[in-house]
Amino acid sequence: MPAKLSPSRHLRISRSKAGLGLFARVAIKKGQFIVRYSGRKIRSEAADELDTRYLFEVNARWTIDGSNRRNRARYINHSCRPNAEAYFVKHAIKIRAIKNIKPGDEITYHYGRDYFDSFIKAVGCKCRACAKKRAEIRSQRSRRRARSARRAKRAR
Repeated sequence: MPAKLSPSRHLRISRSKAGLGLFARVAIKKGQFIVRYSGRKIRSEAADELDTRYLFEVNARWTIDGSNRRNRARYINHSCRPNAEAYFVKHAIKIRAIKNIKPGDEITYHYGRDYFDSFIKAVGCKCRACAKKRAEIRSQRSRRRARSARRAKRAR
């Protein structure tokens, strides 16, 4: 297993399509630890009453409140085709690469179906894969319109 990354030296927080994002400064190999999702460990019942989106559910009983800005993992955005994943070691949440990540690439993981349906679906996913899919659909529509306009012109 490759050596651990130092989050302060190997990662940077910068502007992305979905707001602020976490970016790699160095190459990260598949399977390598990236960063730990840190914060207060609170009971899930208490978490339901908090007005924050930085909650990471460990299990049915415990949740991590990652709203503190020192938690660099809170800047990892959602993607439908992620390059990282969350995994648990006891009650600690860690993020590791599931693909090789090049310097300058944004680090992303899939937030899960519940979070996606509650927060992202209503406004539309802003990940690169979904943006590409929307652009493809738009270009197909414009081609169809142009084709139907040409047919209508010939019919006259």
